[in-house]
Amino acid sequence: MALTIGIAGLPNVGKSTLFNALTRATVLAANYPFATIEPNVGVVPLPDARLGELAKMFGSERILPATVSFVDIAGIVRGASEGEGLGNQFLANIREADAICQVTRAFNDPDVVHVDGKVSPKDDIETVSTELILADMQTLEKQIPRLEKEVRARRTEPEVLETARGALALLEEGTLVSAGADKAGLDREVLATFHLMTAKPFIYVFNMDADGMEDKTLQQELRDLVAPAEAVFLDAQFEAELIELDEDEAREMLADAGQEESGLDKLARVGFDTLGLQTYLTAGPKEARAWTIHRGWTAPQAAGVIHTDFEKGFIKAEVISFDTLMEEGSIANARAHGKMRMEGKDYVMADGDVVEFRFNV
Repeated sequence: MALTIGIAGLPNVGKSTLFNALTRATVLAANYPFATIEPNVGVVPLPDARLGELAKMFGSERILPATVSFVDIAGIVRGASEGEGLGNQFLANIREADAICQVTRAFNDPDVVHVDGKVSPKDDIETVSTELILADMQTLEKQIPRLEKEVRARRTEPEVLETARGALALLEEGTLVSAGADKAGLDREVLATFHLMTAKPFIYVFNMDADGMEDKTLQQELRDLVAPAEAVFLDAQFEAELIELDEDEAREMLADAGQEESGLDKLARVGFDTLGLQTYLTAGPKEARAWTIHRGWTAPQAAGVIHTDFEKGFIKAEVISFDTLMEEGSIANARAHGKMRMEGKDYVMADGDVVEFRFNV
C-alpha cells in the first residue's frame, strides 16, 4: 500500500536532517536554501513491539514491520504559488503526497540562517499555508467555470459544483480545507476529486533544541497553534545522532534526555494514524509480519493485501486479538479454549488482529 507523507516547510528548518534520520539516508543537508532539488523517498519501519513477541512464540526467522513512506520536498518560500524559489515544481510534489508533514523551525542558532531573517513558528506556518492556499485557489478558479458548464449540461451533479465553491470560500477566508471541510459540510469524497493540497491531512513537526524539548509551556502554545492537527516535537540533530547508536546506547541517550521514545518513532506512529491506517498481524516459522490496511476494511479486503487471490477466493478468517493470544500463550491453547474466532466477509478488522485466512482459488 503505497501511501506517502510529504515533508514540507521553509528552507533551513531541518527537513533534510530529519529525513536523513528517518531513513538513515545521505540526503544533502546543507545550510542554504534548495539543498534538496529532487524529492527523495524513504521507507521507514513502524515501531511495533508485538512483532517481537509473535516471533518468539512462532519461532519466526525474520520480522517484517509495517512501513511509512516519507517524501523530502524542497523548501517552499514566500511567493512559491507565483513561481518564486523553485515554485510550482514542488507544489506538484506535495500534490502527489497523501498527507503533509510541515516541519517548522523552533530553535535559535545564529549559524543557521533563516530565510525570513527571524525565527517565528507562527509566521513560518502561515507562509507555507498561504502558498498552498493560493495555489489551491488557482486550481479551483480554473475548475469552477468548467463545472458550471457541466452542471448546466447535466453532465455533473450540482453537489460537485457546490463543494468546489464551498472549498474556495474556505480558502478565501484563509482556512485550510482540511481544517474547515467538516464544519462547512463539504463532502470529503467529492473534495478528493479536486486534488487540493490543503484538503490533505496535516502533521506539524516542530524542530527544537534541547531547551525547547524541555519547555512544556512553549510546546503547549505550539500545540494550540496547529490544533486540531497533530503536533510532534523533536530535535532533528539529536535524532540524527541517536540513529547512529546501537539499541542499548540509544536507550541510554533517550533516558538522559528524559524521553521515553524517539521523536522519529512518534512521527512514524502519528503519520500512520493520520493516513487512517492500521495493521493486522500474521506469524509462522518464516516470518512475523504486520500488514497495512485502512481503518474500516473488511476481512476480504485485508486478505487482498497479501494476494488478490486471497480476496477473490475468501472463505473465512481465523482471528484472535494479539493480547488474547499472549494471554493464552499459543495458538493451540487459544483454539482449545475457544478463543479463536471464525469470521466471515462482513467482519471489520481491528488493529492488532492475528489472522489466518482461508480461501479457495
